[in-house]
Parts: sequence; structure tokens; C-alpha cells
Amino acid sequence: MDELKLVVASNLIKLRQKAGMTQAELGEKLNYSDKTVSKWERGESIPDAYILTRLAELYGLTVDDLLHSDSGWQDPVEKARAEEKANAPTFSSAMVTLVAIVGIWTMAVIMFVVCWIALDEVLWLIFACAVPLSLITLLVLNSVWNKGRHNMIIVMCLVAAAVTLVFLFFLRRNPWQLFLILIPAEILVVLCFHIRRRKG
Repeated sequence: MDELKLVVASNLIKLRQKAGMTQAELGEKLNYSDKTVSKWERGESIPDAYILTRLAELYGLTVDDLLHSDSGWQDPVEKARAEEKANAPTFSSAMVTLVAIVGIWTMAVIMFVVCWIALDEVLWLIFACAVPLSLITLLVLNSVWNKGRHNMIIVMCLVAAAVTLVFLFFLRRNPWQLFLILIPAEILVVLCFHIRRRKG
């Protein structure tokens, strides 16, 4: 019996607070004093069947819900949200990432073919441009879905791809010196990802 009183008391407190009512306001709705409501919420007594029915109607629940732990029942609005969430279409983040990257490479192939046909020129640099674009897309989607796990590796690859792309654009001049930038740039990326001080 004491356990039932505590369960009812706990439910009444949660429901009243969720409804944004004071004990006095709830008592007024039920034609009871705030002292009586306080006794119910302290587990000193349980409302009679009639009041339990009125409370259940007030909160949009059943009397059975009031007599059992709130782990077994849900607010109707929360229940509707949970059902909506459960019925919502799901998708694979890995598949979305793959579709985005394959989309970039498909566009690169289309541009390559169009330039080859229309300009009678083979522009291999289009594929070199697709690499950093793919890495930027991967970085953004990885940040959204994987909380940035492995972002350091992606950024390091992006820096290397950017330097390589610049090298390929100026290939006739053979600017091998650009790769000297790569070493401190990669060290800088690693240091930036370790700037945040760990707790402890």
C-alpha cells in the first residue's frame, strides 16, 4: 500500500508540474484544499476513486496510468511524437555520403566528356578538382553524422589534395617546392585538432 501511495504521489507531482499548476490551482479545480493535494503528493494518502477519475480526465490519462509507475505511460502529446518519430522514414548516413561523393564524380565525368566532345580537349584536371570537392563533402557529412570522428584525417587529406591540385595546375613550371608546404601544413592540422584541453 505504501508503494502505491508513493507511485501515485510521484505521478501527481510530475503531472501537475508538467501542466504548470500549483497545488492550490489543482486543488481549486478539484474543489479540494492545497493541503489535501500536498498530502497526496507526499504519499500520506491517496485520492478516492472519483478524484482519481477527475485527475485522469484532467491530464488525458487513465486511472490505471495514475496507479502505475510513469514508465508504463506517456503523455498523449509525447506518445504521438514518439509514434511519429518511429514511423518517420530512416536512411543510411553512409549511403547518403556515398551518393553525394558519387554524384560529384559523376558531374566530373560529365564535364570531362562534354569538354572532350565540345572543345576537343582532354581536361584531366577536372578529376583532380573532384578530389578536394569530395573531401569537403565528406568532412561536412562526417561532422553532421559522426560528430567529427576522423575529421583530422579528412582535413589532412584535403590539405594534401589542395597542394597537389595547385601543383597540377602549374605542372609546366614543375613547382615541386609546393610539397615543402605540405609538411608544416599537416603538422598544423594535427596541432589544431589537439588544441582543446582534455578534462581531468
